[in-house]
Amino acid sequence: MPFRKEPDYTHGTLEKSGILLVNLGTPDEPTTAAVRRYLKEFLSDPRVVEIPRLIWWLILNLLILPIRSSKSAAKYAAIWMPDGSPLKVWTAKQATLLRGVLGERGHEIEVAHAMRYGNPSIASVLDQLKAQGCGRILVLPLYPQYSATTTASTIDAVNAWSASVRDVPELRFVKHFHDAPGYIDALARNITAYWEKHGREIWADEKHSRLVMSFHGLPKRNLLLGDPYHCECLKTGRLLTQKLGLKKEQVEVSFQSRFGKAEWLKPYTAATLERLTKDGVTHVDICCPGFPADCLETLEEIAMEGRETFLNAGGQSYRYMPCLNDDSGWIAALGNIAERHLQGWPTRRLSPDEKARVEAIGQVQRAQARALGAKQ
Repeated sequence: MPFRKEPDYTHGTLEKSGILLVNLGTPDEPTTAAVRRYLKEFLSDPRVVEIPRLIWWLILNLLILPIRSSKSAAKYAAIWMPDGSPLKVWTAKQATLLRGVLGERGHEIEVAHAMRYGNPSIASVLDQLKAQGCGRILVLPLYPQYSATTTASTIDAVNAWSASVRDVPELRFVKHFHDAPGYIDALARNITAYWEKHGREIWADEKHSRLVMSFHGLPKRNLLLGDPYHCECLKTGRLLTQKLGLKKEQVEVSFQSRFGKAEWLKPYTAATLERLTKDGVTHVDICCPGFPADCLETLEEIAMEGRETFLNAGGQSYRYMPCLNDDSGWIAALGNIAERHLQGWPTRRLSPDEKARVEAIGQVQRAQARALGAKQ
């Protein structure tokens, strides 16, 4: 097969290091057509849906896409920001802020972001990083808890791009950071800051208050086949509970976004909210630790639908606590994660004298290359 065109090469230039942040994806706009394109790409990934391809093609194209696209478009429209999808806006901002944090720490490194499904695509941004001179790229999926449906799918996409490239850069991948101290600290500070701003008086009555940590769900079959996602979510929940100084009885860990009739990871978030009212709980604060950036699943499903579920079941007070987004503590933690995986790669910012020496060497190498070309 033909390979992608290589960017122009200049002799005597230093290879750069780069970071690619990857998030799940988003439609380009909150319309039925755009959502249909996005859902088709997303749900066609065999990592996401492990059903025989022919059977799934019929279900997806004849049932799911015609029905779900318009409904999902309406949901996206309800949470769309002036600059686009919340997930895309926050992910782009995180990349910019990460570049700044690493720069303040003395690193000269390119940082870009991509979406596993939708735009900007992983392949297009990897092309961009190569064109910027990156011969080493750290791929950092923004999924704290590893799953074959998310992190492994990202690795698949990067490897598919590599198969189309003649000069493949050195690649590293961050598998997970579900128990990274900086990530747990950032989550705890984010929740504490919310309580300081909006009040925590209701928590004086422990019997009637709960903190719910809702993670994205997976089919139970994935767990039984060896996917570690469930265990990593529980560990994150346990570490965050300890960091907040809460008793385990004050916290509920649940799983949202169930799809289809198969059994998914339990307890389900919606069922948990209904059960809590039967147990006499009147107040819920809810957060989504598995999502570093707010998106449809947090802003619509949890903040809106979750509120309706809890209040209709008899609850009195329901508060959604935003994701980390552009929180400074989270960006610092992201910098720590990146630095740990960049070890051994040259990223230090050169002094003016060092840059001058490199340029002088480059001039010699370019002259030698021109002389060699003339002889040929």
